[in-house]
Amino acid sequence: MAEPVVRIPDAKVALSTASVYPESTATAFEIAARLGYDGVEIMVWTDPVSQDIEALRRLSDYHQVPILAVHAPCLLITQRVWSTDPWVKLQRARAAAEKLGATTVVVHPPFRWQRQYARDFVTGIWRMADETDVRFAVENMYPWRYRDREMLAYAPEWDVTNSDYRHFTVDLSHTATARTDGMAMVDRMGDRLAHIHLADGKGSNKDEHLVPGRGDQPCAELLERLARTGFDGHVVIEVNTRRAMSAAEREADLAEALAFTRLHLASSSAQVPRS
Repeated sequence: MAEPVVRIPDAKVALSTASVYPESTATAFEIAARLGYDGVEIMVWTDPVSQDIEALRRLSDYHQVPILAVHAPCLLITQRVWSTDPWVKLQRARAAAEKLGATTVVVHPPFRWQRQYARDFVTGIWRMADETDVRFAVENMYPWRYRDREMLAYAPEWDVTNSDYRHFTVDLSHTATARTDGMAMVDRMGDRLAHIHLADGKGSNKDEHLVPGRGDQPCAELLERLARTGFDGHVVIEVNTRRAMSAAEREADLAEALAFTRLHLASSSAQVPRS
């Protein structure tokens, strides 16, 4: 006879500080501590605290919430954060990760208009990865759409599995916006999948970042696979709570996302013989 055994992987569940926007980075630490997240991922953006290593260290120490990952400033609104040179941005993200004890830097592929950066990006990421123990996990993106028009905004392209990177981040809101098969992308990433941005989507033209379970992406299926395979990276809740009508509603959304994630990370079973 055999009985099912629940496997819980070593993966930590973190809260992206972007998930509390328009609230502050400091608020994200407070919520992560109160709800029982294992840590945070710092989205480096226009909030001065997100750019200040000492301020982040103090928040981490005060709330006893470790910083597990740093998201480099790759967004349009962060073009002048930590320099206008994209390689300087990545160097500063790596230095921040090393000083804060984070194991991963999340980075987007270049915009197509960043021609020199895009031309050297794949080899440059490998070179930087060789210089540190911090993992540079390149994130899948999506084509930009407006009505019936589609623009390829990223280079070499939005599907990062078509390039040779040491580590990947998969974002299921991005697979929804790209209207691509999320689990097929995970298959292509294989053992180079190092980092998860967990959010849902319904295939809108806009990147939705819904609470897991509210869209049509394989959030539960992915988590259950991570449990079966003993994934030891980080699962980061990166959802959009901008429409929350109150702090309590925002916190309820983030509590629901955490509960969903822990449930499905613990729901995979294996058959083992009884003694």
